[in-house]
Amino acid sequence: MINKKIKILHLIKSLGRGGAEKLIPETALVHDQTRFEFHCIYFYHQKNNIVDELEAAAIQVHLFPSSNLGLFFQVNKVRDFVKAHQIDIIHAHLPWAGIMARIVGDKLEIPIVYTEHNTWDRYNSISYWGNRMTFKRQDIAIAVSNEVALSMQLNSMVDPYQRGGRMKIKVIQNGVNTEVFRKMWDPPRRTSVGCRIRHGGQVPDVDSSLRGGKKADEAILQFDSALIGNSRQNPPFQMGEGGIYSNLKTTLGIPESAKIIGIVAVFRDQKRLWLWIDLALKILRKCPNTHFILVGDGEWRSRLEKQISDSGKSGHFHLVGVQKQVIPYLSILDIYLSTSEFEGLPIAMLEAMSCEVPVVATRAGGIGEVIQHGIQGFLSEIDEYEELVDHCVELINKETLHKSMCLAARERVVQHFSMNRMVEELEEVYESVIARESTRR
Repeated sequence: MINKKIKILHLIKSLGRGGAEKLIPETALVHDQTRFEFHCIYFYHQKNNIVDELEAAAIQVHLFPSSNLGLFFQVNKVRDFVKAHQIDIIHAHLPWAGIMARIVGDKLEIPIVYTEHNTWDRYNSISYWGNRMTFKRQDIAIAVSNEVALSMQLNSMVDPYQRGGRMKIKVIQNGVNTEVFRKMWDPPRRTSVGCRIRHGGQVPDVDSSLRGGKKADEAILQFDSALIGNSRQNPPFQMGEGGIYSNLKTTLGIPESAKIIGIVAVFRDQKRLWLWIDLALKILRKCPNTHFILVGDGEWRSRLEKQISDSGKSGHFHLVGVQKQVIPYLSILDIYLSTSEFEGLPIAMLEAMSCEVPVVATRAGGIGEVIQHGIQGFLSEIDEYEELVDHCVELINKETLHKSMCLAARERVVQHFSMNRMVEELEEVYESVIARESTRR
């Protein structure tokens, strides 16, 4: 007898290129797709989205177009979808999708899993109160860091709106596929992404049974190409004598001997990128051969460009925009610099560490749970960001220290923040809520 697959519906407001969105396809590829089937509903269509990456990960994607005000007029449509497709679990991400999932789940008595990616004090008042009023009407709330878990516990400790709820909190820290995110001049490994990660970083022969057969393996290979531009067979930057490192530097107009500091981020307030630029200029005074790369885009772009232009140092800064293929850029970084005011647990930072890039950052959110000061990089308190200048200069000038931190950064991710570990914990959550729902019935 063939067991029925558990059908998971990911519910999220939009499919931009943020960390929460990217985790949906990346986890799906590592899940055992002989046991799980994945759908995703989103409501706001953006130009720079990751729909193709979800589809390449064998996720069935559905757009229910809606404005902000019209979002909750979609509740009945989502409820009808859940019934028609016999969805077993709704997994919602971020506050508005979480609120909707709880309303949908009330009528259907379907298990609700919610992932919280940030602390509650960072949400606007509407998001905060909507989240709080409905929060205990779900089975499990997943926190991406211990700080996020504490925020949820403190804000839901006294809840006048819902008593005797069924909600539990579980910390599942974000993970990264360490076999995909590695320096591009490393020798390629000729197995599918899923097989690599499910064997703990080893390189076995391809075993299709792990991934649900030929169809799933084809999806993995398609995703691999979408993620890194099919770099195994047709690299986006041709390998020269100095490898991808030399060629991409040349493309960007960066001298071969230059050190590079960078970040991958959405250009929004929480990243405090105006401070990032200010610190970069101070580093440049002490290390004049340094260049700076910002991968991403957002509302702050024009102001950052003006700040750079006014400094007279435009030749040292490279704003390369949104990139689906971030691995080539991570592969040429010497330091990953972050000036964030708050974070959950940033995926881009973990991806950089997996590519052997040490981190110099404020101790925002889950960053302090990942980076061990002086081992994989350096940390400062959030309001003491000026300290990051000297930390970057030290790493630039001390080659032996830099090399040791490069290796330690990747080792830290491989050992404690792998996608394999994250997915195993997610599957345990899915199975537990299914078993609990069966017991209630």
